Amino acid sequence: MAKKSAPPAAAKANRAGPTIKNRRARYDYLILDSYEAGVMLAGAEVKSIREGKANLTDAYARVQQHEVWLHGMHITPYEYSRGDLDPVRPRKLLLHHREIDDIERATAERGVTIVPLRLYFKDGRVKLEIGTARGKRAYDKRRVIAERDAKREAQRAMKGIRD
Repeated sequence: MAKKSAPPAAAKANRAGPTIKNRRARYDYLILDSYEAGVMLAGAEVKSIREGKANLTDAYARVQQHEVWLHGMHITPYEYSRGDLDPVRPRKLLLHHREIDDIERATAERGVTIVPLRLYFKDGRVKLEIGTARGKRAYDKRRVIAERDAKREAQRAMKGIRD
């Protein structure tokens, strides 16, 4: 009787599913603190996320009655499912009471909101990284762009020296 060997790391990582990022959030907001939250989903939604068919661009979170709810996240319906789920329905986020208290205290401050940063799989479960964030001003965004361009120019100059 032959022993089964463990699957290679690449196959194991691929089985976990994609990481869906909200790139716009890091550009538009200054992230103050981040938390990992579980998401209450239906089975067909998990399959759709595993295929990479979710969008965090217009999503935001709110604390309502000491619970955190995610609004505006679009999950494309799984093509082989029978159930009719609203693709943008509010979804409950699962956090510890202490974390909810911290988030509630932070968002009570003027100009602070909760934004989703990335959606990923951890041990077969869907996790959402959320962050308390403050909106950036236009001059902050221009400064970030200028720094990124300067870094890119430096990399090109270094590449030219090596060749």
